[in-house]
Order: sequence, then structure tokens, then C-alpha cells
Amino acid sequence: MSLSPSPAERRARARADLRMGLPVCLTADGTSALVAAVETLTPIRFEELTTGADAVLAITARRAETLKARPYDGDLARIVLAPGATLSWAQSVADPADDLSDPMKGPFRTERDGSANLHRSAIALAKEARLLPAILLRPLRSSEDATALDLTTLDLATDDVPRNAATYAEVVSARLPMELARAGRLHIFRPNDGGEEHYAVEVGQPDRDQPVLARLHSACFTGDLLGSLKCDCGPQLRAALAAMGQEGAGILLYLNQEGRGIGLANKMRAYSLQDQGFDTVEANHRLGFEDDERDFRIGAALLREMGFSSVRLMTNNPAKIDMMRAQGVEVIERVPLKVGHTKENATYLATKAAKSGHLL
Repeated sequence: MSLSPSPAERRARARADLRMGLPVCLTADGTSALVAAVETLTPIRFEELTTGADAVLAITARRAETLKARPYDGDLARIVLAPGATLSWAQSVADPADDLSDPMKGPFRTERDGSANLHRSAIALAKEARLLPAILLRPLRSSEDATALDLTTLDLATDDVPRNAATYAEVVSARLPMELARAGRLHIFRPNDGGEEHYAVEVGQPDRDQPVLARLHSACFTGDLLGSLKCDCGPQLRAALAAMGQEGAGILLYLNQEGRGIGLANKMRAYSLQDQGFDTVEANHRLGFEDDERDFRIGAALLREMGFSSVRLMTNNPAKIDMMRAQGVEVIERVPLKVGHTKENATYLATKAAKSGHLL
């Protein structure tokens, strides 16, 4: 029926459920399991899911490396719950906040047999929901019916939507005069998968037949709005708009991928870890994330939607250039954007250069 949710809509529903602390049901290869995000679980639901001996705690290999748990599945580890395991213990495994003060969370026994496909998909869902990538998973029992429990069910054979499958439609645009760029227009783009909206700031009237001065800027609440000195995001945003204003034309894509794609809450967790002495990459890894979880293909999709096929890209990040070219957007020139260096972010910028290849 046309009123039934599409695979992308079911996936959006599942993300929302995980954020609220509700389990969802995943099915693959004839096997079904209940999965829940450890971060948002309540003690009552944790007890219900862990009754018996078949529940496991799935974490990424990055988090497993910190905890000295063997990731037999390569990119993740399936930790067997010890008798009497509590929600507070599971959440301490998921969240590294107290790793230094309370390092003894193991020893861990991790599974090495059987498929980890459901666990892998569940962790991906948690990341999409901007939650800590730690999932409690228990096989659905013969006495249980996910439909009767009113739980969202995803069949990975049909509902495992690729990460870059979303399409973007412009909702509205309106004239927006700006202090730095003067004449401008703000375009709002909404994806069809229930994800975050993204914005395009069009400065002047760029010629679609010529390479446009462009910037892919990831949202940074702390830097862009609060003037944080821990990063260079705010100065980069303002410098890019000023340059476009001076040139008379440009496109700034404001992508809602806060904290390199891990979300503001996890970004603040990373900041707390940095206060403990870890650099920005180490902090992400201890949380269970990769160095950078952003998807720059979104930027290429929005540029194409607006009619641009070639850019002069304002960036210090070669990965953005590679992704634009891989998505068919020609990068005619890299325009350096070296601003916002402070004593407070010197270590952060040095880490980006040394570990993430930024050209600073």
C-alpha cells in the first residue's frame, strides 16, 4: 500500500526509537533479534532484554581496542554479558568517561562464532541516531512477536538502506542580506530519509557554467555560534563568507554533521576526553567512532541539485577534494583557508595535520 512506510522511513522510525530507549527488531537470513542502544536504555528494559543467557553487548573495534576486548569480527566485538551484569556496567563499557578512574571493566569474553551482520547493522543505526555506538542485542525468542510488542522491525534484506541513498529536495529559499557577504540567498534542503536538513548559502548570482567559489562547512555549534577557541570552525565560516562577498559570488554549504558526524553530545564527550589528555582522534576512537564519520557526498549532491558541476573549493582537507571528484564534481582549484589559529587550538590543529592529513 502507498500508505505503508518505505524502507528509508522505517529506518528513520528505528533511529527515533533507539534515541527514546525503545528496542527495535532486526531480521536477516531468517534470524531476528531485539536491539537497543545502551546509552538510552532504562534499567527495566535492560533487565527484560538480559533475562536468560543469550544477550550480548556489541561495540566497535575502536572501543574494543581501548577496553582490551578481542574484536573477532574485525570491525566490532560481541561481548558476552557476565551473570549479574547491570545497566550501569554496560553503560560504562559504552562510555569512556570514567575509563581512567575506573579502568577495570573486564575481563571480557567475546564471541567469535556465528554471523555478526545484525550487530553490525545495529551499530550503524546507533551512529545514525547520533548515539554512542554500543548496542545490546538478544535473539527474538519463539514466544515473542515483535509486531505484537509494537516494535519497529527492519528486514535487512529490504530495509538496509545504503548510507548515501538519500535524495535532497529544496524546501524553500529566500533572500538573505548578510554582514559579511552582503547579497545572499538561503536554500533549505530536506532529505527523504528523515535525516537532518542541510543549507546552502548562495552569495550573489554565481554563473552555473563557471567554477564557483565553494565551501563545504560542517555545523559547529561551539565554534560557529559560541566563538569556541578549541577549533578554527567559526573563523573559517566567516572568512569563507567574506571571501565570497568580496568576489561577489559563491556557495557555502552548511552541512548538519556536527562533531565530524558524531553529533553534539558525543562531541562534548570527546571534549571531556581531551581534557583528560587525549587528542581529538584518540578521543573519537575511545568513544567507538572513526576519526571522521562525516559523509561529504551530501555536499556533492547539493551542488549538483543547484546546477553546479565545477568548484574552486575552499578547504584544507584533501578528503573533501577526493570525494567531490569521486562524485563527479570537478575541483578546479583548492583555495586554502588558514585562519583561526589560537594557542587553545594549536594541539588540535597539529593533530588534524598529522593524523587526518589536513594541509595547515
